[in-house]
Amino acid sequence: MSKKPFDMKAMPGQQSAVDATRAAGRVAMESAQAIAQINQQATQELAEMIQKRVSELMKTQDPRSAFEFVHAEVLQDAAKEITQYHNQLLQVLKSGNQELTDIAETMIQESKADLIHFVNEATDNAPVGSEAYVSVFKTSFNNALQNFELIRAAMADSFTNFEKSVENVSNLSGQKGSSIKKG
Repeated sequence: MSKKPFDMKAMPGQQSAVDATRAAGRVAMESAQAIAQINQQATQELAEMIQKRVSELMKTQDPRSAFEFVHAEVLQDAAKEITQYHNQLLQVLKSGNQELTDIAETMIQESKADLIHFVNEATDNAPVGSEAYVSVFKTSFNNALQNFELIRAAMADSFTNFEKSVENVSNLSGQKGSSIKKG
């Protein structure tokens, strides 16, 4: 085993963790702002639509024609608005989820590289005669890394499944909206 001095500067500072936390916070804030904007726009459009429809409904004298008007126009327009609103929200969630996935993946890869470097530096500086302990430690460390990779892969699968769920919900709401129009 070589006797290199242990270099504490080789371990990168916590700056990458701080940067990743800031990036995740930025993504969360941008998503929240986008959702708030979508909600505000949907509320304004709904208020305008209700005002317009109530005004049109007040002009109707016949109860049957009023019912047909509500059924034919108001409900279809409401279903259309809800579908558009839902799709906008899902798009914001999907976009934010992808950015968070990318940030997490970068952090994982950087942390893994830093940890491998740290272990290599530490074992290179192990005292003479500790080769058996170093071997056991490195084997355990490599097993831990493999388990970590399995967990990371499972996490990536869960993000992918979330996106598929979002797409399925979006497709389902689109199908319901079109079946309401056909009905």
